[in-house]
Amino acid sequence: MSVVRSKICGITRIEDALAAVEAGADAIGFVFYAKSPRAVTALQARAIIAALPPFVTTVGLFVNANACELNETLDAVPLDLLQFHGDETPEQCQGYHRPYIKALRVKAGDDIAGACKAYAGASGILLDAYVEGVPGGTGQAFDWSLIPQDLSKPIILAGGLTVENVADAIARVRPYAVDVSGGVEKGKGIKDHDKIRAFMRAVRTTN
Repeated sequence: MSVVRSKICGITRIEDALAAVEAGADAIGFVFYAKSPRAVTALQARAIIAALPPFVTTVGLFVNANACELNETLDAVPLDLLQFHGDETPEQCQGYHRPYIKALRVKAGDDIAGACKAYAGASGILLDAYVEGVPGGTGQAFDWSLIPQDLSKPIILAGGLTVENVADAIARVRPYAVDVSGGVEKGKGIKDHDKIRAFMRAVRTTN
């Protein structure tokens, strides 16, 4: 089994970003969606990224953002990877001169394999829990047995992951990476550094 990568999402403070990196996170996620309690401004994200050491991937999460809004953010913030968490088509995810991942909110009956093929230009597919009317960050897990084997894209597993269940999730799903936000928080957008360290230890035990 290959090494499972990790992303800590919903970062709003420099100290939380540094704690995540020190614990071994491969990527840091910033939410550019005003309705989220974890939303950051371009100014906030730029300050946090400036404090990061090298070899850490910075990810910007967007939900149905228009091209003008997205380009303004990219002009202001040095993001490495884009994460589209809304109803964006494959065409809408491209053209920003950045690799991207597409999030799918999983429910019974979804054609995950078909979605992987539809988003052929994506670097990976993120699988999250489906909650009606909520684009993500719900803290809820979904039925991992709904994920087909041998998908055509690297899979990033999200949705309700915690220190208690991440090792089991990795063993069952064998994802390329795991993505956590609420599972390592003490408040919306405020990370618990002990939880981050415990989560990363649990991920490493599976590698």
